[in-house]
Amino acid sequence: PGSQGKLTVTDDDIIEKSNLSRQFLFRDWNIGQAKSTVAASAAAVINPRFNIEALQNRVGAETENVFDDAFWENLTVVVNALDNVNARLYVDSRCLYFQKPLLESGTLGTKCNTQSVIPHLTENYGASRDPPEKQAPMCTVHSFPHNIDHCLTWARSEFEGLLEKTPAEVNAYLSSPVEYTNSMMSAGDAQARDTLERIVECLEKEKCETFQDCLTWARLRFEDYFVNRVKQLIYTFPEDAATST
Repeated sequence: PGSQGKLTVTDDDIIEKSNLSRQFLFRDWNIGQAKSTVAASAAAVINPRFNIEALQNRVGAETENVFDDAFWENLTVVVNALDNVNARLYVDSRCLYFQKPLLESGTLGTKCNTQSVIPHLTENYGASRDPPEKQAPMCTVHSFPHNIDHCLTWARSEFEGLLEKTPAEVNAYLSSPVEYTNSMMSAGDAQARDTLERIVECLEKEKCETFQDCLTWARLRFEDYFVNRVKQLIYTFPEDAATST
């Protein structure tokens, strides 16, 4: 849409490093910022005439004061990119009630889905059920864990990254530095660059030669995980956060 139309985008999540390799709107310097506002700004650069409103609300029964009847009635089409079945069913029910076309889409790991829902022509999303989710979306795990499964998934992911994957990459580099570096340079993608950065950190910035070095490293990690990141999350999404444009 140009200046005559309007696009409203909403997402209550913030950008993680893992998001950078799955789309083209976010950059390294956007990590920690709200997804919706960064995406809206990037789209506006592509098309300055693009009339877009960015919100940071989760769509659900608890935000019907924001996404009220007038909001839904004024929509022409709805596009979903949600990360859980309950949210998809809610939006589907709203589109069904207000007779709005819906493009349903989503990803989970290497899997993806799309479904076009057209009033009076196709079945709605809720007419057939997806199988129960076997894993939590990583954005929920990293930013808004709210049950023990989320916490365990997060802890395992961080443990593997710190104490399994990174040491394995360091050992591979040390065994054949030239060949390893050439293979990473040939790949030339964001993941290869991230791997090389972690190797540099491990061998130089965070090199541990004594037990005291290990204690210092662990203490700094603890402060990063359970103090600094928590403060940043609370700053970005305070308890009374509602929406922003």
